[in-house]
Amino acid sequence: MATGAVELRVSVDVGCRAHSVAVGLSNGRLLEEFEIAHRPEGFAEFFSRIEAHRRRHALPVAVAMEGYNGYARPLDTLVQGHDYRLFNVNNLKLARFKEIFPAAAKSDRIDARKGLELFQLQAHLPLAKRVLQPVARSPEENAQLKRLTRRRRMLVEEKGRVLSRLQGDLHAVCPGLLAITREADNLWFLRLLAHSEDLTKLARLQHRTLLKIPGIGRTYAAAIRQWQPKALFSHEVDYVGAMIVEDARRVLELREKIKELEARCRALLEVSEIGQLITTVPGFALVCASELAGEIGTLARFAGESSLALYLGMASLDNRSGTYQGSKPSKHVNTRAKAAMMTGVDRHRKCVPESQRYYERKRAEGKTHNQAIRALGRHLCRVFFKMLKQQRPDERRTD
Repeated sequence: MATGAVELRVSVDVGCRAHSVAVGLSNGRLLEEFEIAHRPEGFAEFFSRIEAHRRRHALPVAVAMEGYNGYARPLDTLVQGHDYRLFNVNNLKLARFKEIFPAAAKSDRIDARKGLELFQLQAHLPLAKRVLQPVARSPEENAQLKRLTRRRRMLVEEKGRVLSRLQGDLHAVCPGLLAITREADNLWFLRLLAHSEDLTKLARLQHRTLLKIPGIGRTYAAAIRQWQPKALFSHEVDYVGAMIVEDARRVLELREKIKELEARCRALLEVSEIGQLITTVPGFALVCASELAGEIGTLARFAGESSLALYLGMASLDNRSGTYQGSKPSKHVNTRAKAAMMTGVDRHRKCVPESQRYYERKRAEGKTHNQAIRALGRHLCRVFFKMLKQQRPDERRTD
């Protein structure tokens, strides 16, 4: 449908507990304003009122709403399920728009009416057009990958925090115990810590008991037996020891949960067209490909390869002024996708000689490691866009 077409327009100012709704026509006429609760009955009221207007005027429906902080869920997916056109209100550009066209006051109802104004102006004012961004529906497998990979990243970050706390407590309570392993994240070492409720009992475990702990063989058992006569516990072990055991068990639990999520991601990646194409690029394996497929969703969201590069955090904005030559990072970056790109590009340049030479050339120009990785990532964004557009895998030569 062309911009400015005759349609029923709905603007939703999203809140955490309630949403303000304004309904109007493309000629500027305001039909109704109301508020709905963020509950099933509120969503039912929303669609009941919209459908009544749609039948009365026999017009297609376009809905604009904010997606900030995730409060629009699940209303946004319900809107798409009704085959309404959905637009995301870009919060940064909306703030700039409000600076240029301020309202008489600030309220949720006024903000909802602002959305209808944006619909009116988007055909004539480029700034208004950039505030309202069409939302393309992602394939179900990519939508699931998005939620699963975000969950996985949260668990990985939690695992890192618990491990850091665990190592600090071990240094304070039993300094020699951590010395028998290089790092606390070793599976056999975590199982050793979680073996008993009382940490001090580790100093009295028999050789045959140690061998029964999964992952501990004769070599590790010998190292533990060598530590036992010299074992030293501080006075805090009476209460901190239980915390160490609890943290070790939590890390083991997180490892299993992360492994389960990765198995589910692997199954979804096999049916994701975007994911399968990304995995053909050297350096982009299960985790990076799953995260990128989930965060990209569908290529229909992007006007061109430059839009994709900005979204993935691989491009900067021109910030020249007078004689000053410079750039600045974009605020419209998906931080999760950027992190996946940075990891994947770093691995990619180690696999592809041509990419490694490009990276080294950028470093020789004085760029930092991250700047050189982003420069290489900018070229890979062009490769990604062309691959996904043409549905053609990468055929890059590797070592």
